[in-house]
Amino acid sequence: MNKIQKLLNWEYWPSSMFYLPNVPYAFYLAYKAKHPAFFTAVNPSIKSSGNGTESKYATLQLIPQAYRPKSVLVSPNTSFEEVLGQLADQKIEFPLIAKPDIGFRGLLVHKIKTTSELQRYLTKYPIATIIQEFIEYKNECGIFYYRNPFDNCGQITSITLKKFLTVIGDGTSTVEELILKDERAKLYRTLIEENEDIDLSYIPRLNEEVFLSVIGNHCKGTQFINGSHLVSQTLQNTFDKLNKSIDGWYYGRLDIKYNSFEELEQGLNFKILEINGIIAEPTHIYDSNNYTYFKALKEIRKHWKNLYQIAITNHKKLNTPYKSSMEFAKEILHLKNYISTVKNLN
Repeated sequence: MNKIQKLLNWEYWPSSMFYLPNVPYAFYLAYKAKHPAFFTAVNPSIKSSGNGTESKYATLQLIPQAYRPKSVLVSPNTSFEEVLGQLADQKIEFPLIAKPDIGFRGLLVHKIKTTSELQRYLTKYPIATIIQEFIEYKNECGIFYYRNPFDNCGQITSITLKKFLTVIGDGTSTVEELILKDERAKLYRTLIEENEDIDLSYIPRLNEEVFLSVIGNHCKGTQFINGSHLVSQTLQNTFDKLNKSIDGWYYGRLDIKYNSFEELEQGLNFKILEINGIIAEPTHIYDSNNYTYFKALKEIRKHWKNLYQIAITNHKKLNTPYKSSMEFAKEILHLKNYISTVKNLN
């Protein structure tokens, strides 16, 4: 990625730039709660309320079966024959998605097309891995929702529409040439070149759209677009119903693949790829065309205030315990070491 463009556009700034300025507010909330790890009481059914150390597979099981992709969890010592048997049992066919059971920001998320590719992936990354059906719905979004346990209705505070990284053919240029002409795509040139599915020498037809990534993560080049104008009472009702069917989840972001937004509003034809808890971001803030950096910082504080209120309610009225600060710190240290180990496998 061009360093100057990265520096000038805050959309590409490191996550620390969004959180370090808000640290004083976090300390203020901890002081009010009289516990530094008060936020661990927000989502009682998720380990540490979703601090990144939780099993994505276990969290996925909280979602009603009709709304979750078919998935299997593979441990590092599982034979490949057994893996194929698990996939057959769940009727999961190629192509499919493989990703670490613990991870975030698109870490090692791969689309796998063949058995040999899957075997190479599992051999290269001997970690707990989720293998998931590839959802063919053409659209993806992130919806941030919260609800106080004693309220009948919650609130959708963020909708992020995801535009996958693409180039449009002109009938004469190769994919590689189109990438170099595209202001966004060329920033991810190195990442695209690592994708074996992309034929850089291919010449797309006039107006043919070529997808350079099908993974809906910002670090994979996906553009985040503020879709908050799409919040409606119908959508709110759908997510209130959904939230009440997911026991012990009150705050976070759902990453969703869907057919059309009209169907999603009605609760039809969508799948929840994962639930993100307390470390979830209202990702619409990364739409630099509609948001400023300082407005993004303010939006994060606004969400932390909602998190605080839910945690206090759960703790004081429902006797949900706070995790000890020492235990929480150990989990974060373990996560840091795990992520470092996994990245070194790449």
